[in-house]
Amino acid sequence: MMTLRKSAERGYADHGWLKSFHSFSFAGYYDPKHMGFGNLRVINEDRIAAGRGFGTHGHKDMEIISYVLSGELAHKDNMGNVKGIPPGDVQRMSAGTGVQHSEFNHADGQTTHFLQIWIEPNVTGIPPSYEQKTFAEAEKRGVLRLVASPDGAQGAVTVHADARLYAGLFDGAEKVTLTLDPNRKTYVHLIRGQLEVNGTVLHAGDAAALASESLLTLAQGQSAEVLVFDLAA
Repeated sequence: MMTLRKSAERGYADHGWLKSFHSFSFAGYYDPKHMGFGNLRVINEDRIAAGRGFGTHGHKDMEIISYVLSGELAHKDNMGNVKGIPPGDVQRMSAGTGVQHSEFNHADGQTTHFLQIWIEPNVTGIPPSYEQKTFAEAEKRGVLRLVASPDGAQGAVTVHADARLYAGLFDGAEKVTLTLDPNRKTYVHLIRGQLEVNGTVLHAGDAAALASESLLTLAQGQSAEVLVFDLAA
């Protein structure tokens, strides 16, 4: 079974300096039908105005992934990490017993556009940790590149969760199929462009939630960038 989540149906918040679309209930947006999918809890599509950002705040027992689309995200935390996250990088922060961090856009006249993703961990109370890796466009062209997994396979960042995250870029005749475990859940989030997911056309910001499916086919991309989550049911 495949259920569509249209971009326009997402929650939306405009704070002036921050414009954010919420795929699932978050902060002031609440929809009991969209509290998460499997162990995927949050996908926020955020745009941060130049010179603004999130001040120091805390998280606990959550796997947090940042996926930057344009601009750069400046990260600082109480573990001693001071990093810039450019497009193409995947950042993973395991909040564990607790972490304090801030995220800012220090660029002049440039908006930072990124996805903030939260996945529920399968182990709690661990020491907080940080990881950041670069995945070149060529690695994602016409394929699903593993970028996050429980075991860090294929150079992916390591998440303390029963989940895997793939990223791909698709245009024209580029096509990929992924065998699915029908006992798990799959969430396909189209970041930009247009893409057919099991024969159904998705546009930027749309998503498809799959359950009890054994195959995923992505095809007919038009400047498409996509994330595919393999999730615990």
